[in-house]
Amino acid sequence: MKRNDNSQKSAHEKKQRIPVWLYPDTLRAIDTAMEQANCKSRSEFLENAARMYAGYISANNALTYLPPVLMSAVRGAVQDSENRIARLLFKQAVELDMVMNVVAGTMRVNPETVKQLRATCIENVKKTGGTVTFDAAVKYQRGE
Repeated sequence: MKRNDNSQKSAHEKKQRIPVWLYPDTLRAIDTAMEQANCKSRSEFLENAARMYAGYISANNALTYLPPVLMSAVRGAVQDSENRIARLLFKQAVELDMVMNVVAGTMRVNPETVKQLRATCIENVKKTGGTVTFDAAVKYQRGE
């Protein structure tokens, strides 16, 4: 784990000493975690913890404090999902285009009927939230 280096602080900025009261079990937890956090002192650990917590509660800086490994994993998972969805949408568009061409080739539908059907289908998709079924289309076509 990379150590949080405060070397980016300006040369004239100095740390301030403050009194801190902690329970003994909190101190034991700090002492146990210091090595994992690569901190050389309780002061360094507490400073890092305070910065992390301040970033955590700040909505604007929340992403800044996520570990880079976690951010990379999340980005990878999202990218994989996007790629999979894009491939599936492409395949579905190809299949839909094939069906539309078969139907259009076998039916003689005038442009006004197509326009009315499109408006009806748009309303149906909006109303159902996109969960349209073949059964519902059959019922609509039968006037049920």
